Amino acid sequence: MLLEVKQITVHYGKSKALDGVSLQVPENTVVGIVGANGSGKSTILKAISGLVSLSSGEIWFDGRRIDGLRTLDIVKLGIVHVPEGRWLFPHLSVLVNLQLGATLRRDKEGIQRDLEMVFARFPRLWERRKQKAGTLSGGEQEMLAIARGLMANPRLLLMDEPSLGLAPLVVKQVGEVIKEINEKGVSVLLVEQNVPLVMSTARLGYALQTGRVVVEGPMENLRLTDAVKKAYLGG
Repeated sequence: MLLEVKQITVHYGKSKALDGVSLQVPENTVVGIVGANGSGKSTILKAISGLVSLSSGEIWFDGRRIDGLRTLDIVKLGIVHVPEGRWLFPHLSVLVNLQLGATLRRDKEGIQRDLEMVFARFPRLWERRKQKAGTLSGGEQEMLAIARGLMANPRLLLMDEPSLGLAPLVVKQVGEVIKEINEKGVSVLLVEQNVPLVMSTARLGYALQTGRVVVEGPMENLRLTDAVKKAYLGG
């Protein structure tokens, strides 16, 4: 198993954001997490990335326990987080944003090869490589955020609400990109409120409600369950 999250609990002050959450991401698989705002989806990704501390529980990656490690060291292991809101450097060019994604790498030939790969995969970014990231459209910015994550050469890509604020046609393109990334051997843990996007890309899924997993399993089994509807609608 590539990633194992074991009974993790996370507090923000006195508020419990996650309550005994467990999940797994097998190698070379897209796993989806669905749920309404405030259900704890993003907190799971932050916990995996070391951005929030656990109150209890454990997180294991490729047979190694990683909770308590610095975010920098977690990235070095091959876990890359594409956050909600993209968090690009808006005043820097597209090219520089991509190069910053490879900051921790030392394989110059590999970096150049991956740069050519992301430009081939996202030709719009090649066209706009000298343009400031903040002047791109929302869809282009999301593609840049994903491409920057790929420049870190991840084994596991954590994606937080990549469809947020995007037009339906662009959301469809994001889904195609996720499937293509996975076909290249990168596992993906996808957090989304857009249930159709998760259903079309993920093989396994978890539905979250008020910090707890309420249903899990193969995505086709989750599709029409009341629990998924409740987790998505928040009621």
